[in-house]
Parts: sequence; structure tokens; C-alpha cells
Amino acid sequence: MIACLAHLLALASLSAQVSEKADTLHNMTLEQKVAQMFMVSFFGAQLTETESAFLREVQPGAAVLFGRNVESPEQVTALTNSYQQEIMSWGGLPLLIAVDQEGGPIQHLQEGFTRFPAPMLLTATQDEDLAYDVGAAMAAEMRAVGVNMNLAPVGDLLTNAFNPIIDRRAFGSDPKMVAPILMNFIRGLQDNGVVATVKHFPGHGDTSEDSHLELPAIHHDRRRLDSVELRPFVAAFDAGVSTVMVAHIWFSAFDAEPLPASLSVNVVEGLLREELGYDGLIMTDALDMDAVDTRYDASEASIRAIKAGNDLIAIGAHVGTQRIRKAISDVVAAVRAGHITLERIDDSVERIIRVKQHYGVLDWSPLDPDTTRERLDLLAHDRLVTYLFERGVTVLDSQDMIPVQGKVLFVYPGTRPRIRRECDRRVEEHEFLSVSGSPKEGELTWASEAAQEADTVAVFTLNNIDDPRQIQLVEAMPAHKTILVTLWNPIEMFIYPELAAYVQGYSPMSRATKVICEVLLGERQAFGSMPLGFAS
Repeated sequence: MIACLAHLLALASLSAQVSEKADTLHNMTLEQKVAQMFMVSFFGAQLTETESAFLREVQPGAAVLFGRNVESPEQVTALTNSYQQEIMSWGGLPLLIAVDQEGGPIQHLQEGFTRFPAPMLLTATQDEDLAYDVGAAMAAEMRAVGVNMNLAPVGDLLTNAFNPIIDRRAFGSDPKMVAPILMNFIRGLQDNGVVATVKHFPGHGDTSEDSHLELPAIHHDRRRLDSVELRPFVAAFDAGVSTVMVAHIWFSAFDAEPLPASLSVNVVEGLLREELGYDGLIMTDALDMDAVDTRYDASEASIRAIKAGNDLIAIGAHVGTQRIRKAISDVVAAVRAGHITLERIDDSVERIIRVKQHYGVLDWSPLDPDTTRERLDLLAHDRLVTYLFERGVTVLDSQDMIPVQGKVLFVYPGTRPRIRRECDRRVEEHEFLSVSGSPKEGELTWASEAAQEADTVAVFTLNNIDDPRQIQLVEAMPAHKTILVTLWNPIEMFIYPELAAYVQGYSPMSRATKVICEVLLGERQAFGSMPLGFAS
């Protein structure tokens, strides 16, 4: 009887929610509906009067924060409050407020927030519970300042070592390793009240071009796409991810002529909606990226994106309010002229309202900026990051070089003095040689000569892919007794396949250095698994 009553109450609640969504949609003007489909951005740490008027009068559905909008947790809380209060003061729906908080190189909530390492470290742990915990911690910090949507995680597999834009943002290159970590990271975010967005569908990992600057092309056939690129996205769908962001990349498997996937009905409506059965929010990557805006203005791109099947149109950091107003009005005109059906608009707005309702956005209330720090729980998250390194630092050692033995030469960037402090345990056996970030010829000679006298060489690098001098430094070391320690990019190990051993730290953060030194000296075991491979 009690179970039956609970079931009836659940059905009544669901019915009320459906009715509320239908009423909300029915009561909206066409202009309000179209505006719900736009994600906008503003330029500063406080709203200007022009921006306030835009929110009141246009009432967009979403806004995104960039680094220029962020000064401190308290300021972000006050800013998100002001966004919501302005739009609601004229009867608008509360906003989805998003941020790119991927971890590693892309995280716009920085000063006063936890700095999370690159996602590859999380994959290296192969710990699904830890992936969930990191997602939950990120969600807690976002919710603490009024952010309810994360434009993360990256679902792209890094299958091209020379990819200029995905790089360390990827969770890895092996879909079997990446999928369970990605799924639990998403669950951690969404179970804790933040909308997750998997990107950049159908996959940006095997490009040599940056879609911010040009239109990349991927020419893989469907068999390859199904077995590699699409697998993390399908896993994300299985995890219930609420939003998918579509890339500005031409996939010739779906379109014969160059066309960004974000504007392709074959990709958005055909592949994503119909074939893969995804029924959540679909959004574009930012339409002011050169892959799109060198071909179409904001209005034409928005119309094409909606026709393709996107629900949310992201207008990026370089578009002012006047151009956004025009894009919205031009979409409204296209609907009235019959170029876009009202049903197409209603489908998208219904999905947006559904997400806002599910995540409590429609019940928004202001947060107290003065108590922001109490909500952040930074100490617990700091311990979580330390544990990430303890579980993720990775060793590849074919010659039993670790722990280091005999006379050891540590060659390290002089800008990272912590390396010496953390590794200096047995002074009589260890020698430390600091070099410039871009070593000069004399330093290369000095390091090479010192290495000849050592039994083992541990050379620490900082993103040496971008610096020929750092590459020369490693090449000057005797390969048979050299350990490469990468503090930034694990891809570096593939430049030097003949070295004796490799230690991957995945991040230049100080706590990574501590764990790495403990591993090198035999004080700690390395548990991580390498998340990259470029054998194909």
C-alpha cells in the first residue's frame, strides 16, 4: 500500500512538472523562445548598464563566464546573482550559467578556487570512484558561486600527438581506459547539481588544425569513427550526460562538401539525434570561432545551427550585445518567414526548460557572497588533488632504473627549485644541475659532461615539445641511463623512444613534484597507467 502510494505521488509530481513545462512554453512569446536558445557572454567582472538592459529586455537562456569575468569567489557569486536578478526582474526564466572548468590548462575559475590537474591524470588512476569524487568537488565549487553548468568534460580522444588544441585537455587516447572515467566524472558533476557537457562531438582528437583559427577536416570512415572517436560520447550518453557540444569540424563521412559538424543536419539531427538516440540538449561550440565566422555572420550561423538541430547556440567571447540582438531577431524573422518551423523552436525550448527544471535552476535564489568561502570546502578538495597525484603518477621502466641507484644527476629547470628541495634526500649520492627554461649551448655542454660521470640521470622537462632547446637537452643525455620526467605533457616521451625509463607527472603543480621525487627515491610506489599511445 505504501509503495503504491509512493508510486502515485511520483506520477503526480511528474505530471505536475510536465504541466508546468507546457504552461511555461505556452506563455512565452516567439522572441522569448528564441532567446532561450542563446548562450551569451559579457566582458567584465561586473555588469554594465548596457549588459543589464540586454538581460532584462532580451532574456537569453544561458550565459557563460570566461577568465575576464572572474576575480574572486565572492565577486563571481555577486556577478551570477546580478545576472539572475536582472533577467528575473522582468519576468525572464533564470539562466543556465556555464563555465569551462575542465581541469588542467582550461579552467576559468582559478583565483580562490581549487586548481585541478589535467584530465589525463584522472584516467591514469583508473579509479572510477575518484573520477566521481573529482566531478563532485568541481560541482560543489561551481554551485558555491552560482554556476550551474560545466562546459566539460572533453570527450575527444587524443589520437593525434600533434593536435594543437586538444592536447592535455583530453582524458587519453584509449577509449577503453577513458570511457569509465569519463562516465563517472559526468555522474559526479550531475549528481551534485551541475549540468555536464561532453564535447566536441563527434570528436576533435585527430586534427592537426585548431577550429578557433580554421575549419579542420577529419576523413575517417564510419567504421573507424564508430570504433574510436564516437565511443567516449556513447559512454557519456550511457551516463546520462545532459548536454553535448558539437564541434566546428568537417567530417567527410557525413558531408561531401566542407561544412562544420555544428551546422550539419547529417551530424546533429541524423547521427546524434536519430541514429544514436540522444535526447538531451545539443549545443554548438562558440560561433565566433574562425571555423565558422570566416564563412558566416552570427545571424546566418545561428539559423543554420538551429536548422541542423541544435538547441543552444553559443555566442563566444568576441561578440557584443548588439550583434547578439540582431542574431536573435533574425532567427525570429526566419521563423515568421517559414524558414524555421515553430515546432523546431518549441522542441529546443522544451529541452532547455526540462534541464533547468531538473537541476533546480527555475527555483533560483541568491547566494550570500560573504559566505562563499564556507561553501567552497577548499581544504578537502586540496587533499583530493594530492591523492590524485599519489594514485596517478606513472612509471614506464624497462631497465629497472627506478628507484634510482648510485650517483644520480638531477637535471631540472631552474624555475622549479622545488624539484631540488623534494628530491634532495641523500646529498652525498645526488648531484643537482639547474638549467634555463630554454637551455643555452653552454648549459647543454655542461649537462652532457655531468651526465657522463653519473650512474643515473633524471632529466625534468616542462613542455619541451614547444622548445627545441629542451629537446636538445634530453638528446644530449646518455639514453641507456636516462629517466625522462615530464612535468607537463606526457606526449614528450614519444619523442625519445630509446630512453631507459619515463615518469609521467601530468602537471607542473607542486604536489606532483613531491610525489615524483618520492617515486624516484623508492619512498612511494607509482600506481598510474599510461593513458596515451600513438602506435597507430
